Amino acid sequence: MNTNSWVKVARYHLVDRLTFTVVPWIVLTFDFLITIAVTDAIGPVKHPQAQSGAVFAIYVFFLVIGAISVFRSLPFALAIGVSRRAYYAGTALLALALAAVDGLALAMLQVIERATNGWGVTLHFFRIPYVLNGPWYLTWLTSFVLLALAFVYGMWFGLVYRRWNLIGLLAFTAAQIIVLAGGAALTTVTHAWSTVGHFFTTLSVVGLTGLLAALAAVLLAGGYTTIRHVTV
Repeated sequence: MNTNSWVKVARYHLVDRLTFTVVPWIVLTFDFLITIAVTDAIGPVKHPQAQSGAVFAIYVFFLVIGAISVFRSLPFALAIGVSRRAYYAGTALLALALAAVDGLALAMLQVIERATNGWGVTLHFFRIPYVLNGPWYLTWLTSFVLLALAFVYGMWFGLVYRRWNLIGLLAFTAAQIIVLAGGAALTTVTHAWSTVGHFFTTLSVVGLTGLLAALAAVLLAGGYTTIRHVTV
């Protein structure tokens, strides 16, 4: 497989640079400004260390642009002769590149947050207990994996829609809900919640990041299987 074609596909997506590089940070900046204003208004007495999960907005947005990237550009790419394999690999390459750059930016913002005592209002915006609260390089790694995972997951949703339209997308979503509900029911019947809880409470952040990376690989394989049968 010619890796040069992967790069061309990634650059093809970046014709719309704003969506992939600017809009996610506009969303996160707006989210950050609102959160810091609310935290400052409440005052430090009521929040000695204010926690905020609002940073996850960028991860959700990565899922959205992953779906959009496939839904919007796949027909034209195939029409001009790009192979499905090259298109998928190039889009995945874009996901990894964006995740690496934006993950590093999130890690550096966390460093600044620590140095400024939570932006002067003891706000933990870029620090999430356990998940994103370690050394900058570990935050970078975890953020990279989470962002890539979200993008790849979104890609699969976009491919399912392209393959089976809205009904297929609803069935795809319902199937995942059924699997999760079935797993929860099985865990309840076997009285295994304590085991599951023990596993996750003793799992290190590195271990969790490894599990998420494995999940991303599974999603990537699922998306590749789907794109091989997409007709546009």
